[in-house]
Amino acid sequence: MLQNIRDNSQGIVAKIIVGLIAVTFALFGVESLVSLTGGSNAPATVNGVEISERELMQGADLQRRQLLNQMGENADPTLLDDNLIMQATLDNLIQQEVLLQSAENQGMTISDQQLDQMIINTSDFQVDGRFDREQYQAVLRNAGLTPMMYKDLLRKENLQQQERNGYMLSAFALDGEADLVIQLDRETRDVAYLQIGLDDYRKTVQITDADVAAYYDEHMAEFMSDEQVVIEYLLLNKLDLLDQVEIDEAELRTQFDQRLATFQSEEQREVSHIMVEVSDEVSDEQALAEVQALAEQLNNGADFAELAKAESDDPGSADLGGALGVYQQGMLDGPFEEAVYGLALNDVSEPVRTAFGYHLIKLTALESSEPPVFEEIRDQLVAEQTENKVEQLYVEKLGQLADLTFSSGDLQEPSEELGMEILTAPAFGRQGGVDELTSNPRVLRSAFNEELIRDGINSDPIELDAGRTLVLRVKEHIRPRQLTQDEVAEQITAVLTTERAAETLKRELDQQVADLKGGAERAAVNGVEWVNAGTIGRADRQNPAEVVVEAFRMPKPEGTSSYDLITLNDGSQAIVAVSAVVTPDTAELQPEERNAMRSLLGQRSGQFDYQALIEARKDAAEVEKL
Repeated sequence: MLQNIRDNSQGIVAKIIVGLIAVTFALFGVESLVSLTGGSNAPATVNGVEISERELMQGADLQRRQLLNQMGENADPTLLDDNLIMQATLDNLIQQEVLLQSAENQGMTISDQQLDQMIINTSDFQVDGRFDREQYQAVLRNAGLTPMMYKDLLRKENLQQQERNGYMLSAFALDGEADLVIQLDRETRDVAYLQIGLDDYRKTVQITDADVAAYYDEHMAEFMSDEQVVIEYLLLNKLDLLDQVEIDEAELRTQFDQRLATFQSEEQREVSHIMVEVSDEVSDEQALAEVQALAEQLNNGADFAELAKAESDDPGSADLGGALGVYQQGMLDGPFEEAVYGLALNDVSEPVRTAFGYHLIKLTALESSEPPVFEEIRDQLVAEQTENKVEQLYVEKLGQLADLTFSSGDLQEPSEELGMEILTAPAFGRQGGVDELTSNPRVLRSAFNEELIRDGINSDPIELDAGRTLVLRVKEHIRPRQLTQDEVAEQITAVLTTERAAETLKRELDQQVADLKGGAERAAVNGVEWVNAGTIGRADRQNPAEVVVEAFRMPKPEGTSSYDLITLNDGSQAIVAVSAVVTPDTAELQPEERNAMRSLLGQRSGQFDYQALIEARKDAAEVEKL
């Protein structure tokens, strides 16, 4: 199909179509095409509230950044499926909007002052225990957020948290429920087991050619070779272009002049405060009187930091001597900010009233940034110029690569035009090869594209990462074929040997279990002795996990012991014996233990209740997706 497009793109019909499109753009603008669809282009609406495309793109970008951070320093962006990320992000935004509407309908609210205080007290935004504006902005930049976006996210999250807390904190469990869970958790059992592997039994198995042939005939569809391809490709690497970049000193000076022209001296103010909270217990008049008394102590020579530690009602800053770190304009609007920017260094304000109470504010540091010096930032300017020129060259080469490979039937002409070597990767299957390139999901999708395989055309440019792009062509397609019996005989023999050894062992141990249930004494089997695990709890880690799980699944012994036969993950089999079950007496529980368990069960119950609310709200919501 693409080859037909290439062939026809030079014809008179194609030129007329392109001309008509150009005239439409010129006369009516892009909107003439976009507006034909009409209506909203929001990816989804929830109860009539739109989730915008911008929100979706921002959310997907944030999700992508978080995933890459979790993947570590060597994260490969090509491993991420953009379609899955977009879908998951949209689903999450829909759920968040449903919950936000639910919280708002319940009257949940939070003030801007509370949000500002949360930001100030966030440890990730602090340096040496103080809020730091640069740290704050750097953390948000790394997360792909602006301060406004973060504050909005914080508001929505706290509104939802309020409703969630309502369910979590109102759920409860009864004493009887707590006692039952404690009994189950602390129950112990006297356990013994006999574990036998398959190695000795495999030695006794004889597999004939007829057995192999019969198994092969019955499972022939399972014995197919993998579909494989051999690809050749051109790889454009930004790092290979570095030696083509020359530094222009005059341009460095121009860069510096531009930076100097846009330089604005920034003033950094570090502030501390002492807060006297106004609450149900402390009236406005009492708080004012108290803060005035503290101001008097400062006037008489009291140390501000020591007084803040002893008297301030702000738990986030009191231990730090009232320090709030570097103050960012707009952090606390109104009188507080007016006071901060009205102080000289080391001055203390008059009492300032905010939504939290009364404050005494001290300006502890005042710094202004200095204009840059060319010699000091030359290396930085060189790096910027190099990066810009390499990026420009990379984009230019990428455009040439895309054009040449699109119009060429193979990679030979683009290779010669661009001076790039045609590389070949060894054969690999749909699950990927052993190297980074042939295991890349985007490369795999293109390499096994039916059109590329059928027509032998070049792929579109495939971005491996921010600095590497390749174009590939399927050189050879190796279709799956039926493997012969001789090729898989060894594999079949191993499977049959294990199956028959396991069957023989199970027959023997089934008889042992029957004898033990009939009252026989425990005895070694084929020289393997019983292991006395002793009294164990559910958290036992000294014995095989499968044995412990089975021991607590088995019924309480009605006679001397209960017995069961299990197969372990390594293929071995074990007879498990439970001779006693000890259930603790909850009458001896300390009140603190019972209360702790009730609290835990209450939290779990609250989680289930809130999850049920989420599902109910989602089911009731009118959600429309494009």
